[in-house]
Amino acid sequence: MLISLYQMQPISGDAAANLSKIAQAAAAASDMGADLLVTPELSATGYALSPDQFAEIAEGRDGDIVGALSEIAAEFEIAICAGFAERDGEAVYNSAVLVRPDGASEFYRKGHLYGDAERAAFTPGGDPPQVFDFAGIRTGMLICYDVEFPEYVRTLALAGAELVLVPTALPAGPISRRVADMVVPTRAFENGLFIVYADLCGEEGALSYSGRSAIVGPDGDELARAGTREALLVAEIDPSAYDDCRKQNPYLTDRRPALYRL
Repeated sequence: MLISLYQMQPISGDAAANLSKIAQAAAAASDMGADLLVTPELSATGYALSPDQFAEIAEGRDGDIVGALSEIAAEFEIAICAGFAERDGEAVYNSAVLVRPDGASEFYRKGHLYGDAERAAFTPGGDPPQVFDFAGIRTGMLICYDVEFPEYVRTLALAGAELVLVPTALPAGPISRRVADMVVPTRAFENGLFIVYADLCGEEGALSYSGRSAIVGPDGDELARAGTREALLVAEIDPSAYDDCRKQNPYLTDRRPALYRL
């Protein structure tokens, strides 16, 4: 399967403009033969908004944002994973959706909120990430900070995930860069799965983003890596090509949970 990643400069609070950018990336990725386009955290809305702005722009799963993403997926015959602010009653979640060209969809709510700004704007997701089938590959979704918790990625791996999609808004800085450059490849290697880590880039309000988006294989090697500007990455995903890697590093089967104090 050919997978694509859009490292994106967001436009704060302008869903229509962000969706237009996602549509252009989807068209280009589809022309290259990609089956899936992964975009960053809150890519449909922008990330650097106040709690009041998120409360105003948030929509339900049947709202215009998810509807527009579904239309883009159908038009260009490519599945799309994107971040958006989701409303459910009075609660607002930092969420991701994967929409397929046939209209089917999967949702995930960010479980680990990062910093005071996110905690002021969002309710943390209360359900563990789920594994679902996408084009014959067992797939899960996390969002940004979630991937930095080894137990969370391992939860998906133990449930059979072969591919983890991670929409991200990683701030710029030497410490944050370690996440993109070191933590993400380690998570892929220690769990024997692919990770698609799609970051925002550029500046939004007072925030600057790291970029450094990557598609990483189960051996920890980079299949594609972006710099700091907007980029569209593509890479081939074939879990069976890494069978030897998993045999040499059987972390999942050699685990001894009785020894671990969590």
